[in-house]
Amino acid sequence: MEEQIGQAAGKIWEVLSKKKSNVNISDLPKLTGMKSQLAYQGLGWLAREGKVCYQTKGQRTSVCLSGAECVC
Repeated sequence: MEEQIGQAAGKIWEVLSKKKSNVNISDLPKLTGMKSQLAYQGLGWLAREGKVCYQTKGQRTSVCLSGAECVC
């Protein structure tokens, strides 16, 4: 399972690296073609490694890559 989550994290990183803006976290499963549970586990992996940052506005939480690419 750990290997699947790591691969999911890689796929999410690829999606986020191609985006020029924040991505709503609820859109990640659709954007990556993964089941929700696996997509959110992959996102947690990236968060634990400090590779993403989050922004919450009202009910909407979005995510982007940490560093220069991040517009959070």
